[in-house]
Formats: sequence, C-alpha cells, structure tokens
Amino acid sequence: MQYRDHCTVLALILASLTAMGSAAAQGLRLPGTPAGQGLARPAPAPAPSETASTPDAAARTADFIVAVVNSEPVTSTELRTRLAQVQAQLARQGGATPPHERLEREVLERIILERVQIQQARETGIKADEFAVTQAEENVARQNRLTVDELHARLAREGISQERFREELRNQLLVQRLREREVEARVKVSDLDVEQYLKEEQRDAQAAPMQINLGHVLVLVPENASPAQEAERQARARQAADRLHTGEDFAAVAREFSDAPEGARAGGQLGLRPVDQYPELFVSSTQDLPLGAVAGPVRSPAGFHLLKVIERVTAATPATVEQNHTRHILLRTGPRLSEAAAAARLADYKRRVLAGQADFAALAREHSQDSSAKEGGDMGWASPGRYVPEFEQALDTLKPGEISEPLVTRFGVHLVQLLERRQSTPTPREQRDMARSIVREKKLDEAYAAWAQELRARAYVEYRDPPR
Repeated sequence: MQYRDHCTVLALILASLTAMGSAAAQGLRLPGTPAGQGLARPAPAPAPSETASTPDAAARTADFIVAVVNSEPVTSTELRTRLAQVQAQLARQGGATPPHERLEREVLERIILERVQIQQARETGIKADEFAVTQAEENVARQNRLTVDELHARLAREGISQERFREELRNQLLVQRLREREVEARVKVSDLDVEQYLKEEQRDAQAAPMQINLGHVLVLVPENASPAQEAERQARARQAADRLHTGEDFAAVAREFSDAPEGARAGGQLGLRPVDQYPELFVSSTQDLPLGAVAGPVRSPAGFHLLKVIERVTAATPATVEQNHTRHILLRTGPRLSEAAAAARLADYKRRVLAGQADFAALAREHSQDSSAKEGGDMGWASPGRYVPEFEQALDTLKPGEISEPLVTRFGVHLVQLLERRQSTPTPREQRDMARSIVREKKLDEAYAAWAQELRARAYVEYRDPPR
C-alpha cells in the first residue's frame, strides 16, 4: 500500500482562517495564528459592556442570526469573532485589508462552506473519536513547542476553553475525512501527466545556470616578481599538483600550500555556485573535466591555481533527498475496532518490544493488516512525499531505532519504527514517484475546489438581515 495523500487533519487550519477552497493548507494551528508563527492572540468578540447606546450600534453587537445553513443557524457573534480573527491575521501579515462589507461577506461564506461540510460528514456517518482528537491536540502543542497543559493554559488566557478547542479540532477532523472520501476518487494521475510535469521541470532547470563547486589552491606570485621568484612559485604549485595526482586529500594539500583564504577555512572549497559567479579562467579550465579531476597549475595575474571539480549540478542532476527506511504495524479501524482500542493494542505491542518480550517484525507478521505484514512490516526506503503527511511528520520526530506512539491516519492506526535514514539521489523511478505525488497534490486542490462548490450549491442557505 502506498500511503500518499494531499493533506490531513494536521494540514488544516482551525476556524477557517484560510480559504476553505485549498486542500493543501500546511500546519494545524491555533485560532488566529498565521502559518509559520506560534501562538497568537485571537481577537475576541466585543464584550457586552462595549455595546453602544444607539439602535444601529446595538444591532451590530447584539447576538442574532445572520444565516441559516440547512436549518442550522450562524450567529452574528460567531461572524464577528471570525471576522476579527481574519482582520488580525491580515494585519500581522501586512496585507491590504478589503473593505469591511466585502470582507464580512467573504468570511460568512467561509463559515457557511465549513458548516455545510461538517453537516455532510455527520450525515454520512463519519466520526472522530476522542483518541484522534487528543492526537491532533498533542500535535498542535508540539508544533507550538508547548506541553498540552501549557497549551490549555495559554488558550484559557485567550478566552478559549479546552472544550471549545477540542470541538474545533473534531470538526476539522470530520471535514478532512469527508474530503478524503469524497475527493480522492475524483483524482487520477496518468503517465502523461507525470511526463508533462517532468518536461516542465527540466525546461525550468535548463533556464537556470549550471552550478559547480571547485576546490582551489592558490600559490601567490608577488606583483613585479623576478623570473626566479616566479619559477619558485610555479615549482611550488607543481609540487602541490603532484601530491594531488597521487591521491592525497585535497583539503590537506590546500591547507599546506594555498595562499587563498579558503585554503585553511574550508579545505579549499569555494562552494556550490552558478558558473557565472566564477572567474572565466576557472570555468574554462574545468568545463571539460570529469568530477574529481584537477586542472592546473594555471596562471592568472594573482599566481598559479589548482582547481578540482568537486560537484557539478546541471538540469539533469537530481537533488539529493533524505530517505527513510521504516516498518510499521497497521490496525484498521471500524465498527469492531475503535481508534482508541487499536491505539491501546499498539501501545501494548510497543511496551513488549521495548521490554525485549516481543520482536517488532514478528508482531507485524502476525497482526498488521497491510501488505507489508509478510515482510515484517518493512516498507523499504522512501523519498519525501510517499506517505501521508501525518505519517511523515511522525517519522521526522524519530531517530533511527525509535518507535512512535500509536498514530492515526485515514488508513487506520499505525505503530511506526524508523530503521535507518540516509541522504540519497533518487533513482529515475523514485523521481517519477515524487513527480506523481506533486501532480496529485495540484489535482487534488482543483478537485476539492470543484467538490466544495458542488456541495455548497446543493445546500439550503437563507441569509438574515440584522434586526431593526
């Protein structure tokens, strides 16, 4: 089974602080907290004491129904609170704020769309039990570098109760699971789609200059040097070249012979940079050399240079990526096995493995409900993008040999062990798999937008005017 997905509950933003039309939002956050930031103070609704005495002001601050969504009301207090959060977010990001009436309409539409999806999820029997909500809560705390207790205390100071926060988490879980069920089947990625993406990527890469990393040894020749001095300097450069040609370590030779500042500081390496940032002499002297070869000594007004081709990145050179070798035990959940019960069973497996009472691979072969079970749960090496985001996020927190806590994904509940981690250049097949994942992300965004609009169009929505 390939654990790929476009987003998960951990990729949702609470309280619709980003448009509900994007299925690729990154990072579950606290209400009012923009991406990439920690906890932020959500703007509260105006307090009753702030209510003005005029009829218009009273209408603006009193609680009344602004819309009915399939018989479920949206109140003015909810709209004002959400609107204040969005305005605070725009202010923090330094973006232009639309006119108040337009922004209010947009925020109301976000609430309506969110409400329609939550209703649909509940009507179709989608649930999120306490274990899944607790896992989401722990992830929010971890992303904000807090304990769960510290998170609760911070929320309380901002006027957000633990119950309200968990209910928002639960709603987002419901919406996400509905999206997974309704939108996933709509998206197909063909080989032609992958080929087109790879061609576009190659064309973009070819437009960028080639990059090279050169090793450099400079033997300075003083200005107005005599022929004898120049000959002595050239002989020193040839001595360094001879030692390199016999296989001696370049960094050691650079430290001993080079008069350039990078000789001692960086072992002679100039660093990966576009070719147009190198002197023409360096580029012309090394352009036909294979990796590892040394050019020189070559003469410049500064002296004699030795140049080693350490790295060359072209459009055809795939980037190195971090790959993980993992294994897991998967228990599928349903009417007979809740997420909480599956998690308790996996927690017991972990305890037994850590106590030396059981073998992870043997437990996987006996209990895992996945095609990898016959391999002892071994899923092999994987590049980024192969697994669903929450699975990869769990891997990011592990060191080789460590076992995760039970983890909920749309496939069930997992116990994951990271076996090894490495830096590797993806094979052509792995490059295609990564490209397929990226194309799928884009198509899922488009499919979600279309599905959400269809769902919205089928809903009964009645707008209400404020009382006079």
